[in-house]
Amino acid sequence: MGKPVSSTPYHTIRRDRPLSAILIRAAAGRPRQGWLFAGDWTVPVSLGRGGIRADKREGDGGTPRGVFHPLRLWWRADRNPRPRTRLPVRRIDPADAWSEDPADRRYNRPVRAADGAPGDRLMRDDHLYDFIIEIDHNSRPRVAGRGSAVFLHLARENFSPTAGCVGMTRANMLRLLERIGPQTRIVIG
Repeated sequence: MGKPVSSTPYHTIRRDRPLSAILIRAAAGRPRQGWLFAGDWTVPVSLGRGGIRADKREGDGGTPRGVFHPLRLWWRADRNPRPRTRLPVRRIDPADAWSEDPADRRYNRPVRAADGAPGDRLMRDDHLYDFIIEIDHNSRPRVAGRGSAVFLHLARENFSPTAGCVGMTRANMLRLLERIGPQTRIVIG
């Protein structure tokens, strides 16, 4: 990916308190890749295969446009030490999954699931979900079919598209985790 068209700081980083906001934008001419701006810090990210969408629907591969807040960090304690963050933290275990079925009363919520049960498994063989920042997309109110399991998580090595999330490198995720808190606004679009 080339350099962003504009690297104007969105918010000045103060290390003694969390960022007030971060901005995520698609890269010019590359709707499946983008940039995360946090003050004078700019990092490449992967976006959903459907680009950034204002009309997010379940299964469309779009990253939702809007203003969101981080709710908590989910992390693989069997692979990584607990990272420094101001967010509430929860370890991922084998029964953790996310309901993606619009007909399920638990739609777009974490669930405990047995092996083979439906849902997006949080304990994956790859490393994409080693760190997951859960955001409040489609949470209050939850609307069936408006999208589920939209997270900030790790990107594939080639920054290929996600299913609708925002992906970044492990180093950038750890740096972001140190700087965001529950009040940080995540502006996508």
